[in-house]
Amino acid sequence: MNGYLNESNFLMVEEGFTTRDLLENLLGELCQESDQQAFFVADLGDIVKKHLRFLKALPRVKPYFPVKCNGSEGVIRLLAELGAGFACANKAEITQVQGIGVPADRIFFSSPCKQVAHIRHAAAHGVRLMAFDNEVELSKVARSHPRARMLLGITADSIPPAHPSMTFGTTLNSCRHLLETAKEQAVEVVGISFHLGSRGLEPQAWAQAVATAQLVFDMGTELGHHMHLLDIGGGFPGTEDTRAPLEEMAAGINSALDLYFPEGSGVDIVARPGRYYVTSAFTLAVSITALEEIPMEQPGSDEEECGSKKNLVYHLSDGIYGAFSCLLFDSPCPRPRLHKRPCPEQPWHSSSLRGPPGHGKDRIADGLQLPQLHVGDWLLFGNMGAYTVPSSSLLTAGPQARVTYAMSRLAWKAVQLFQGKPPQTEDDRESLCMPLSCGWEMAETLCVTPVFAPAGII
Repeated sequence: MNGYLNESNFLMVEEGFTTRDLLENLLGELCQESDQQAFFVADLGDIVKKHLRFLKALPRVKPYFPVKCNGSEGVIRLLAELGAGFACANKAEITQVQGIGVPADRIFFSSPCKQVAHIRHAAAHGVRLMAFDNEVELSKVARSHPRARMLLGITADSIPPAHPSMTFGTTLNSCRHLLETAKEQAVEVVGISFHLGSRGLEPQAWAQAVATAQLVFDMGTELGHHMHLLDIGGGFPGTEDTRAPLEEMAAGINSALDLYFPEGSGVDIVARPGRYYVTSAFTLAVSITALEEIPMEQPGSDEEECGSKKNLVYHLSDGIYGAFSCLLFDSPCPRPRLHKRPCPEQPWHSSSLRGPPGHGKDRIADGLQLPQLHVGDWLLFGNMGAYTVPSSSLLTAGPQARVTYAMSRLAWKAVQLFQGKPPQTEDDRESLCMPLSCGWEMAETLCVTPVFAPAGII
């Protein structure tokens, strides 16, 4: 074991003890204490499963987890234990990852727009792999971090984005000039980076992006750069209800890599799966702190009929400036589940969800059909692992939703096996062919020792 994660970092549960069971226990304790603060339950076994599934589907690709997607300590420690690298966007994330002992050669300073102070921090702490996509960024790095090894960020998207100011990556037409400028400023360019985002679900997107990267690789090699690293970014689905499951996407990615960067070409491949790892592992519990009833106007109806229909507005103990900050990243709001089962005869009403009272624009969801709920009731939201934890500390000064981490004993044995520690007993060996999580059904099982744990690339 690498020592990043130990049994004191999570709650060990027996197989068959579900996430819902753990939520019920925690809610029972909170009700007795009258504590209405929102909280997460995180199934670390689900992340173990996702990691093994990724390595199986994309055996040539080394995962680097983007810390901005979920910076919770349990996630970072687990992925460090499993050998993943980390894509950090700023000094704070670099400090967090290095604070638990992750070496600098497993860190990618991936932000294409960096503060000079953060570049100097990376230089002082040995983080060399960085990204750029314009001359200004290149000049900053040349002055502040001459030992950096740079990836040129490109856009492989031929379709104009809806929000051009929010996109990164240079065009193919600008690549030669930037590579020449890097050579003039003695900046070492070692590869290419791109990020497809939601376009990663399109069958032809990966082939187009990898083909474009290969053209820029040839430019860099021609100009004297030692090009040996390709970053294919993220865009991998975090849930199963997507148009393309991981394995289907992986088939297209592997085909493109084999065509343009075949094995033996000397090119290492990395990716930045974020939502993929953590979305389904986290469940959020929030309580109702206030309730408003707003009559619904019905055209052509009299006042008595109009007053019979109403919209119920529920204010929750957390909002978009906290655990629901994922809504700021274009994530759909998951449909809530009720903690208490409603009576079958109870009428349902048009309902809206808002954050804590006093924040007028803290709109979580509208147009929901829910039974009559009351102050103190709890709502549960699944698939809440992406862009829900790290943004809280940046956007609100209030208390953050705490996280309770759980992992089944079987999943913990799988982590140990992954690191080369053999099962101690015959029962352990047999049990490792069973599901790994404490709550979610598993499609994959671990019956063989994984053969790849990503090492440093510098």
